[in-house]
Amino acid sequence: MTDFSVLMSLYIKEKPEYVEECFQSLLRQTVQANEWVVVEDGPLTDGLYEVLDKYGKEYPGLIKRVPRPVNQGLGMALQAGVPECSNELIARMDTDDICREDRFEKQLAEFEKDPDLDIIGSCIDEFEDTPEDIVASRNVPLTDEEIKKYQKRRDGFNHMTVMYKKSAVLGAGNYQPCPLMEDTYLWVRMMKNGVKCKNIGEPLVYARIGKDMFNRRGGWAYFKKYKAAFKMVYATGYISRFDYFSVISVQFIVALVPRKLRGWIFKKMLHGKKKS
Repeated sequence: MTDFSVLMSLYIKEKPEYVEECFQSLLRQTVQANEWVVVEDGPLTDGLYEVLDKYGKEYPGLIKRVPRPVNQGLGMALQAGVPECSNELIARMDTDDICREDRFEKQLAEFEKDPDLDIIGSCIDEFEDTPEDIVASRNVPLTDEEIKKYQKRRDGFNHMTVMYKKSAVLGAGNYQPCPLMEDTYLWVRMMKNGVKCKNIGEPLVYARIGKDMFNRRGGWAYFKKYKAAFKMVYATGYISRFDYFSVISVQFIVALVPRKLRGWIFKKMLHGKKKS
């Protein structure tokens, strides 16, 4: 199997126990990465430094730490992290999520089958407390054509699931500041460059959703921030004016409805139904 890197960003508000669970899921993989690149997005807590030090000692040479003097957000952290990855293939991971044990094996197999493939993701199962208690799922389109069409209205990838070619990311200008939509902004620029896309129709990552997620995604301030970010996406020329106003209209309604209704919309309509 090809060597590959895992790229993560870590910031001060992350819980050390979540990072432990994330790291353990990486160590349980049927195919192991030979490098974890962890961007320290500003100063961290003592507990987080302890986790990094612990794994650094137990697995010498595995973790490459990239400290940043101040917190600048996910986009800038990943922008700094991509060039630090030693391998052409990079797997993204969020430090509070958990990988299914065969995630990397399945994704690497797709790159081996298709040398022209540039980026592959998967579906996710979402949980609040433990991965055994799934509250929602987010399925994504599977083929290159379907993903590129879907991207005009909603993200064709679950960001924490993707594995991509470093050259394809850098060729599109790498991650750029676009609060709330660092991944969306990158996907459309990559697609405009003609990258080949694919998703695996299985949940290869268990994504942790905080109980306050629906609060954060509501209100007038959030909507204004969302609109500003999506305007940057629109400016790439990838989406039409009709698509832009359609998405903004829906987000306006979702952001301003009562919190409980917003939670229902996310769980039942936008992210799929809870599995039985």
